[in-house]
Amino acid sequence: MNIDGIVAIVTGGASGLGKATAKMLAVNGAKVTLFDLNEEAGQAAAQEIGGQFVSVNVADDASVTAGLDAAEHAHGVARILVNCAGIAPAVKTVGKENAPHPLDIYRKTIEVNLIGTFNVISKFAARAAAAEELDGERGVIVNTASVAAYDGQIGQAAYSSSKGGVVGMTLPVARDLAQFKIRVMTIAPGIFLTPMLEAFPQNVQDALGAQVPHPSRLGKPAEYAQLVESIIRNPMLNGEVIRLDGAIRMAPR
Repeated sequence: MNIDGIVAIVTGGASGLGKATAKMLAVNGAKVTLFDLNEEAGQAAAQEIGGQFVSVNVADDASVTAGLDAAEHAHGVARILVNCAGIAPAVKTVGKENAPHPLDIYRKTIEVNLIGTFNVISKFAARAAAAEELDGERGVIVNTASVAAYDGQIGQAAYSSSKGGVVGMTLPVARDLAQFKIRVMTIAPGIFLTPMLEAFPQNVQDALGAQVPHPSRLGKPAEYAQLVESIIRNPMLNGEVIRLDGAIRMAPR
């Protein structure tokens, strides 16, 4: 799909992988709407790329519908969706003093990362399915999983479960949407220099980067965005999960 002039939505677009992706899309001529809950950062990111920001809770039906309405009102029917919104709690299955994992934390992680991703997918796709074809297709969806879906570390039970769900739904959703000529792909990033990691001391960042076989460093958000661009432009990429991780396989801790 050609990006120039296309309407795009990026969830979690206020920072990190989402912000880099939104910038890439805007540079290539897309009309971009950012969905996020961080209003200050979201407004700033949207202004930076000449896009639109909408405060959206991806796990809430009404919030997503309102966000899609706002994006459509401003730019028209969206054809590109990149799902980057997510949370990453670190809680052990059994913690200090043999306390069980709080179920509300587990539930919220699933609601945001997995249910939220599917919620936006289904509502986006229902609108794109009714639109005219462009270059032989109607839309492209790119989801964000994680290498934690395969190599979950200690304290990542909830996070790995949620990202494993995103991996698991990629093929069936792609098959569901094939009749509408909407493609679905998922990227599973390794260790990337997101705002959370930027807050770590440089020696910690260096130690994390050294775990990556090659290139032996943290991934750059722009490299995630570069893969998103390749997926959008290549019509044969569909129903697959791509690890973007420099060949890392995560240790238990």
